[in-house]
Amino acid sequence: MLAYDFGGKHPMNPERLHLTARLARDCGLLDLDGVTVAAPPVASDDELATVHSPDYIRAVRHVSSNPGTSDAARGLGTEDTPAFAGMHEASARLAGGSLDAAEAIIRGSAVRAVNFGGGMHHAARSRASGFCIYNDAAASVQRLLDRGARRVLYIDVDAHHGDGTQSIFWDEPRVMTVSLHETGMSLFPGTGFAAETGGPSAEGYAVNVALPTVAGDAAMLRAFHAVVPQLAGAFAPEVIVSQHGCDSHREDPLTNLRVSVDAQHALMVGVRELADRLCEGRWIATGGGGYALASVVPRSWSLLVAVAAGAPVGPATPVPPAWREYVLERHGVEAPRLMGDGADIWWRSWEVGYDPNDDLDRTVMATRKALFPLHGLDPWFD
Repeated sequence: MLAYDFGGKHPMNPERLHLTARLARDCGLLDLDGVTVAAPPVASDDELATVHSPDYIRAVRHVSSNPGTSDAARGLGTEDTPAFAGMHEASARLAGGSLDAAEAIIRGSAVRAVNFGGGMHHAARSRASGFCIYNDAAASVQRLLDRGARRVLYIDVDAHHGDGTQSIFWDEPRVMTVSLHETGMSLFPGTGFAAETGGPSAEGYAVNVALPTVAGDAAMLRAFHAVVPQLAGAFAPEVIVSQHGCDSHREDPLTNLRVSVDAQHALMVGVRELADRLCEGRWIATGGGGYALASVVPRSWSLLVAVAAGAPVGPATPVPPAWREYVLERHGVEAPRLMGDGADIWWRSWEVGYDPNDDLDRTVMATRKALFPLHGLDPWFD
C-alpha cells in the first residue's frame, strides 16, 4: 500500500501508513484474537467501474503508464494529484482493501473492518481530486448495495468535505452520506453546505455540517451528536461505512479545525455505538486525510483499529517506547508519550439549548432545518 506515493514533498506521504501499521502492531492490536490482517488485492477495472466511468479508468491507466503526461480535465498529473509510474495499480490496491472489507462483512467472516489506507473521498466518478484517484469508500458502499444491502450510511469526519462520495451517491436514496467538515468558506473543496441535500430522487440523503473554521473539540462533538444519531436512527442503515481523516487535528499543516486525537477517538466510539445499535455491529472504517505524519496520524488510526477491535487501548494509553525510539531514529523527532493529547473533550449537549449567537449552533441548526423534516424529525426538539 506504500506504493501510493506522489513523491517529493507532497503532503500525502505513505510513511504515515508505515508508522501507523508499526504502532498498531507495537500496541498489540494486530495480534489480538479475532483480528485478521489481510493483504489488499488490486481492484479490477470492472470493480472500479461500479463507481467510476470506464473512460476515467482508461485515463488513469494511460497516465500511470506515461507519468510524464497529464490529463488536467480529469484531475490527473496536476499539482494536487501528480502522475507517477504504477499509479493505477497503487490506487486500485487502496480500493481493493475497502472492497475486501465489504466482502468480509457480506460473507459474515467479519463484523468490523478497517482500511486506514483508504478513505479517498474526493475522487468523483470521472475525476481525480484532492490527492484521491479512486474512491475506495464509495466502491465499498456500492459493493454492499450490489450484494443486497438495502441501506448504507456513510459518515465522513475528515476536515475536508467528502464531496466525491457525495457526488457519486447524490441521487441514490439507498445511501445517506453525512459529512462534518471545516466550512468550504475557508477550506478546499469549497463545498458541503447545509443546502446540499441530495438529488431529485434522493432529497434528504446528503447531509452536511459546515463547521466554523477553528471549531475545536467541543464544537465537533456537539455537532456530531446533534445531527448524526438522529438521522442515522431515522434512516435505519444495515451497514455503516465511515471515513476518519485525522487532518482535523490542531497540528495538521493543511487545515484549521483544531481537534484533538482524544476528540477523534470519541467520534470513532460514537460511530461504533451507532453500528452496534443500528446495524448489529456491521461497520467498515477507512482513513483519509492526515498530514502530521509522525505525531498525529499513527496515533489516531491505531486508536481506530483499537475501537473497531474492542481493545483496551485509548487516549490515556502510553505510546510504546519502542515505537517512540523508532520515530526518533527514523525522523529525528520526539513522538508523543500518550496515544491521546490529554485534552478535555467535554461538550454541550444539544438538549441544553440552541444559542442563535453561536456560529456552531447556527450551522448545526441550518443542517437540522434542511434535513430533519424530510425524515419526520423536528429540528427544534429531536
